Amino acid sequence: SLMAGIKIKKEVANAFVKRKKRSSPYEWYFEYYKSPMEQMHERCENYPPCDYLSDQVGFALAYNRFFG
Repeated sequence: SLMAGIKIKKEVANAFVKRKKRSSPYEWYFEYYKSPMEQMHERCENYPPCDYLSDQVGFALAYNRFFG
């Protein structure tokens, strides 16, 4: 339904804002030294539909659904 879609978008937006606030210069520095697995997790987290689905079904299924 439309209302469910709006609710999801709001939750995803809130989670995204919180995640952005958490980033420090220290974290930015380590962006360059991430493992491929960490990079995959971030790719999913930074794509709201994947991030949301990973909370529902797990990271592996969500990642394969969008990027596999």
